[in-house]
Parts: sequence; C-alpha cells; structure tokens
Amino acid sequence: MAGPANTDFLVQAATYLGATAVAVPLFKRLKLGTVIGFLAAGLVLGPDGLGLLRHEEDVFGVAEFGVVLFLFVIGLELSLPRLWEMRRTIFGLGVLQMGVTGALVAAALTLVFGLDLAPGLIAGFAFACSSTAFVLSLLEERRELATPYGRRAFSVLLFQDLAVIPLLAAIPIFAGAQGGEVAFSPSAILLAAVTVVGVILIGRFVLDPFFRLIASAGSREAFAAAALFAVAGVALLVSAAGLSMALGAFLAGVLLAESSYRHRIEADIEPFRELLLGLFFIGVGMQLDLEILAREWLVILVATIGLVALKGGVLWLVCRLTALEPFDRLRVAAILSQGGEFAFVVFSLGAGRGLFSSEFATLAAAVVTLSMVATPLLLLVIARTHREAPVDTDGFPSLPEESRRVVLVGFGRFGQIIAQVLIGSRVSLTAVDTDPRRIEAARAYGHEVYYGDGTDLSLLRQAGALRADAIIFAVKDTKRVSRAVEALKEEAPDLRIVLRAYDRMAALELLRTGADAVIRDTLESALKTARITLDLTGHTERLIDDVIDEFRERDRARLFAQKDGDIFAKKDEMLAPFAAVGEERRNR
Repeated sequence: MAGPANTDFLVQAATYLGATAVAVPLFKRLKLGTVIGFLAAGLVLGPDGLGLLRHEEDVFGVAEFGVVLFLFVIGLELSLPRLWEMRRTIFGLGVLQMGVTGALVAAALTLVFGLDLAPGLIAGFAFACSSTAFVLSLLEERRELATPYGRRAFSVLLFQDLAVIPLLAAIPIFAGAQGGEVAFSPSAILLAAVTVVGVILIGRFVLDPFFRLIASAGSREAFAAAALFAVAGVALLVSAAGLSMALGAFLAGVLLAESSYRHRIEADIEPFRELLLGLFFIGVGMQLDLEILAREWLVILVATIGLVALKGGVLWLVCRLTALEPFDRLRVAAILSQGGEFAFVVFSLGAGRGLFSSEFATLAAAVVTLSMVATPLLLLVIARTHREAPVDTDGFPSLPEESRRVVLVGFGRFGQIIAQVLIGSRVSLTAVDTDPRRIEAARAYGHEVYYGDGTDLSLLRQAGALRADAIIFAVKDTKRVSRAVEALKEEAPDLRIVLRAYDRMAALELLRTGADAVIRDTLESALKTARITLDLTGHTERLIDDVIDEFRERDRARLFAQKDGDIFAKKDEMLAPFAAVGEERRNR
C-alpha cells in the first residue's frame, strides 16, 4: 500500500508530466518555444500560482542532471574537426560578440543595480548568451540554417556554448571568494588540472572501448544505462575536484564526438535530457516571485528593451566586419538578441550560491523570458519591412549537418557495396549498423559507421535523416523498417526512401509503405545469372535483352497485383513463353 510520501511524489510527478504534455505543444504552436512553455508552467503551477508543484529545492536537485546532459550533448555536437573548420567565424564573431556585449551589460548592471564586479561579470556574460535551442528551432522551422545569415548565427551560438563552460565553472569559485574561502589555492588548481587531464584520458582511451563492450551484448536498455552512467560518473568525478559538473560532461561529449557510438548515445540520452531540462525550467518558473514581477514590471520592460537593443546593436556592428549583406546583418542581430536558457541556469545556480539575491535572479529570469518572446516578433517585423538581397556565399564552409547527403542503414555486404559507389561519387554518407565488430572493421578501411538501431526514429533524427536527400534501408527486419518508413514519411514527406527486400514477400510488404524504390537483391543476381546462361547457350544479345525486359515488365505487373493481397495474381504468366522467343522462332 502506498504511503503519503509515495502518493505526494506521484502527484508531483503526474502534475509535471501533465504540464509538459500541455505546455510544450501549446507554446510550440504559438511559435514561442518550449523553454517559455516550461517557465509558464512552473509559474502557474508553482507556490505563487495554483500551488500544485512544491519543493523547488528537490526539483533542482534532480533537474540539475538535465543541465549536465545538455552540456554533454553540446559536446557531442562539437567535434574538434568541426570546430577547426568553422574556427574563423566561431572565434571571430563569437569572441567579439561575447566580449563586447558581456562587458557592456556588466558595466550597466554594476552602475544601475550596484552589483559587485564578480557577480556583475558573471551576469553580464550570462545575458550575452543567446538561446541555442530557441534560435536553432526557429532557423530549422524557417529552413534558414544553411543560409549565410543562419550559418553566422550558428557560429556565434557555438562560441557561446563553449563560453558557458568556464562561466558555470566560475560560479562556485567566485561564490567561494565572496564567502571568504580561498578559491585559488595551489592545491585546488593542481587537483582541478589533474582531474581535467584524467577526464581527457578516460574519454580518449576508456569510454569508446566501454561502449563497444556494452554494444556487443545487443541490449538497448543496457546501452542507455551505460550512456547515463558515463555522463553521471564523469560529472561526479569533476564535481569532487571542485569544478562544475557541466564542465566534465562537456569534455566527455567532445571526446566522444568522433566515436562510432555517438548517434546511439545521443538518441538514448535525448528523452532524459529533454524531460530533466524541462523540469529545470519548470523549477525556474516556480521560483519567479509574482509579487516582485507585478511591482517591478516597468523595470523589467525597460531592461528587456535595453538588453535586446544592446545585443542587437553589438551583433549588427560585429557583422559589418563580414561579407554579410545589410539585410542578413539585421536578421543575425534580431535572431540572437534574446537572452538564453543558460542565463536561467547561471542565475539559479548563482542565487543558490549567494552570488545574486533572489530578487535579482527573478528580475533577470523575467527579462530573459520577455526577450525570448520578442524574438519571433522582431523577425516578423524585419521580414515585412525589408527585402532580402542576393548574397555571395563563397568562402564560407557549409555546416556538415546541412550538406547534401544520404543515410545508409545497414553496413553488411550489400550496404558496403552501396557505400563504395556513393562515396566514390562524392556523396556525403552517414552509415549506421548494429554490429560493433563490423563497425570496427569498416573503420580499418576508412569508412565512418555509427553504432545504433537504424530503424529507431530518435537515432535517425540524430543522424540527420530528416535533413538528408535520401535514406537507404539495407537491413532484414521488414516490420521495423516498415514502421520506420511510416514515421519518416510523416515527419519528412519529401525524403527519398530506398528499401532492400530480401525476398518477394518482403518486397510486397515494403511496397505498401509508399517508399520511392524497393530493390530485391536476389532479383538482379538471378537475372544476371539467367543472362549469362542464355548467352552461353547461343542466344543472341538482342533476344536476351528483350527477354530480360519482358520478364521485368511481367514481374513488376505481378508484384503490384499481389500487393493488394492476392498472392496468386497473374500466376499464369510465370512460365508463359516470352513474346520475343516466339517472334524469333517465326523469323527462322
């Protein structure tokens, strides 16, 4: 029988899950983003609202792991080669934007709110960060991520994501210094350095073999548990050394970014990350004091206008150093003018450490939220009042995720031949397979193959299938492939889908999915054998071509007739003489 504590926990959990189920689709439909939806849910359901959600301290204790997972996933996206390819825009635009905006906002906070230098700098650089999730969702919805302005905005976001790591790591250091603790003792610095080196060594030499061992067991549950364990373990190790857990998670992610198991890890972590990060933002919403918001609404409004104008102005000036057209400079300035989700993290953690007052944290969270609401409206105004000019995109590297490419599911003998032809044709290929030994063997030949179940829609999303030109399924499980195709057709109706069928019955089932092409691998090899045999027995090349063509037409007609359920449809045509043979005999 459930006790009162268990019942209370279930009520809290049900309320949170229900709020997520309602707030996320509602605010997505309003084009305001899920972050604002979670904040609104926390505000409405929290202690100052309906009072259905309580104990925000307990909420943050669990939800902080969502922030850790978020930083880990960002690390997975930032492989060293990718950072190097975009280094000029990341460390050019990004450094200028963060440095100038952070310094100006810090100066304003110090003068207007009377913050000390350390909290002012932390808050200034927190406000300088934009919302990665919010901006990328806007760019993807508008199909503008691959445009020149979208790529510049993405580069700035990448640097901001990198800059957040030392920012989060600095909070306990500055909080300790304010409390009279010795923050920079030689032993603490040495311990931190040794810990970081240890994490790098673990990521380089331990994690990949560890995931290979788990993958060889073939258990999806075990692999998901191993992924969460790896993130939690590294985060705890770094935390024990006095550093931010987020820093350890980020380092682990970067070191696994080139791993064959990257997409599977990301797909397994994604649901936990989304829910726990949502719980974190609900916790932030619960902490918003409605009395302060009502009393200081004018301060919040003026501060929001000031933040958007300052960030937008700095971004516009920084973008003048690039080859961007004026219209695109304006769009970059608008889409990055809001505060970001990291600001909520920084202000919440800072308030918990005594770096900021709870009133300041509430005002800051309200300003960031209002600035997010303003972003879609700004973009709408710009789109209606300005005309897009033609742009020159030469000399700027395109994003790897947006390059024209094919996703290949299954890297057996059949898939390997496809891969060789496509790669030789300069097609960008992402291959997925479930056999760790096959993946290791493929790497020895220079093929980049990722571990995971390619019929799992969450993994296909991480592999970029929804943005690819085509996807090929070369695996045996017809039922799982059929379900995957149906899901892909719903989410990406323009995606070209090619399926491999092992036999006629599989082909009949796969044809019903509406795929663009269904290839029976036994058909082509059998026809090739028949062609060679006819040639060896003295038939003319013209006759052989006519016979093969006629067989294809018959077989195609039978297949589509059988698709409706009658397996014996057109069976009389199976062994009927070919017209070409009868004509040749008449001509003799």
